[in-house]
Amino acid sequence: MTDTYQNMALFGVTIENLNKILATALSKGGDYADLYFESSKANELSLRDGQVNSAGTHVDYGMGVRVLSGDKTGYAFTEVTTMEEMIKAAKAASVIASQNKSRIDGFPVAQILETKAGNGYYPQTKEWEHISVSHKIPFLQRLNGKIFSSDDRVNKVMARISDSQSSILFYNSEGVLASDVRPMLSIVATCIMESNGRIENGSYSRSYRGGFEFLTNSLIDHIAKEVVASTSFLFNATRPKGGQMPVVMSAGSSGILLHEAIGHAFEADFNRMDTSIFSNKMGEKICSQEISVVDDGTIPFNRGSINFDDEGVPSQKTYMVREGILESYLHDRISAKHYKTNPTGNGRRESFRYMPLPRMRATYMENGKNREEDIIASVKKGIFALNFSNGQVQIGAGDFTFFVKSGYLIENGKLTQPVKDINIIGNGPEALANIVAVASNNIIDDSTWTCGKEQYCPVSCGMPSVLVNKLIVGGNE
Repeated sequence: MTDTYQNMALFGVTIENLNKILATALSKGGDYADLYFESSKANELSLRDGQVNSAGTHVDYGMGVRVLSGDKTGYAFTEVTTMEEMIKAAKAASVIASQNKSRIDGFPVAQILETKAGNGYYPQTKEWEHISVSHKIPFLQRLNGKIFSSDDRVNKVMARISDSQSSILFYNSEGVLASDVRPMLSIVATCIMESNGRIENGSYSRSYRGGFEFLTNSLIDHIAKEVVASTSFLFNATRPKGGQMPVVMSAGSSGILLHEAIGHAFEADFNRMDTSIFSNKMGEKICSQEISVVDDGTIPFNRGSINFDDEGVPSQKTYMVREGILESYLHDRISAKHYKTNPTGNGRRESFRYMPLPRMRATYMENGKNREEDIIASVKKGIFALNFSNGQVQIGAGDFTFFVKSGYLIENGKLTQPVKDINIIGNGPEALANIVAVASNNIIDDSTWTCGKEQYCPVSCGMPSVLVNKLIVGGNE
């Protein structure tokens, strides 16, 4: 039995059932309808004060029905997949259709998209459903021990291992039947150090779409090494003097600025509603020819990857900006229809309780031709931003504020004093236009990035080192 039919059995439905639900959804009219089934199990294991003292499991199950009628959308969901309840949900979603013209044509299966646990962009050899808590505890204990043994200043460690697996079934009135199994592993460590009455803390995380085979001693040792290094760094760091200055963004986690301050503005719903600063700029030059910005759902085992999106569209690599030219927005089916183009595989949702929206997957800038050391050497006075944390952005205007946990002063082309707790303030489109050098050291950051645009979705981001020739740095007066 294939995974598609296994998932159909999991939700207790047949093709005939699915067609009946779609017919009900379109019984009052409508242009399109789809069904989204999800069965998920998520586990969490936590360590604190040297003890693995918390464990939990969350199970979620249900389906949603969406009907599109012109510019209107009807959506309803149910946590019970009996035909009676699913028909009720279909009737509720159908109310949005105002044509009052029945459409019950039958829905032949035109295309079957199927990914098994051992295939696609995130094949598993050891599925999480077969892994007990006893298999995971030693990894948390090892992480705790490695962190404490690395530095005498460590006085507290908090750590968490989370894993999940979701079975997805999708069917629509265009005849697309899609099935997927989506795994996830996330590990987060927080280290607190104390020295001479001064306390510093740091966190480090890794996350992958993969099975138990990803949870290895080498990964645990890497996390321990990085969280200790990033925390101890802070004891020698100070807040710099603020002002407008050049900022070199380091490769990796600085991609969160690309995601928040720029990437959201390329999501097609914001452009369709004319609230994005990039509305009506398709085909225009918006930055240096050296810059190409990609949203990619096909990176093997990446947290943001999906075999197909939550509208049954196969995942792909999409160039938003190619050599400085705005080439594509990120589309779901609704925006693609509006712009008379193809969806880009960016229709994503938090769960069956939500309608899909245009969302990013793994957003990054491609490599340039410069060396990072040459970029730093070109700056007389500025900041090298090393580790980014949270931030805020206004999608319409593109104004952003980001918090940089750590970095360095750049003085006469050299990294000098370690710095911390910096605010970087600017405007997304202006920052993009003010990138004057791009390095050839792109890193996709595998941290536990989660995007919160109305709903929560796992994403990732990355960037090579870049020089933004002017940004406002918030520090000491």
